[in-house]
Amino acid sequence: MTAPIPGFQRPEPDVAIAGQPSAEQLAQLKRDGFVSVVNLRPASEQAGFDEHAEVGRLGLGYFHIPIADARALTREAVTALDQVLRARENLPVLVHCGSGNRVGALFALRAAWLEGANVPDAIEIGRLHGLAKLEDDVRRILAT
Repeated sequence: MTAPIPGFQRPEPDVAIAGQPSAEQLAQLKRDGFVSVVNLRPASEQAGFDEHAEVGRLGLGYFHIPIADARALTREAVTALDQVLRARENLPVLVHCGSGNRVGALFALRAAWLEGANVPDAIEIGRLHGLAKLEDDVRRILAT
């Protein structure tokens, strides 16, 4: 039996969020019916294996939107994530970073910028998707 991915949650029927999965956990995602993976970790953060190659070997779609820190929380990154999520053929999808925090930040910004949510609602959506340590940064970004 494969150990669960750290921080794995399914806040939406076709979207799971998590920290870094292992190669074995990616294989389990495939068996569970997932069709793609969005990796928010920059190349400087090593996963211990070639995630892109492993995802490809499994026949899953792979999308890399590197978010190193709060400076990378841009409209461009949010739009890239939104494009993946809006394409039905990419679902169900796992969106991950190291812990899930950057995932939540992007979902909060997506809610505000692309879906018209007010700041409190966007922050709540972010929290449901893993937002924690970057909450102050997200609030600052949304205030500008």
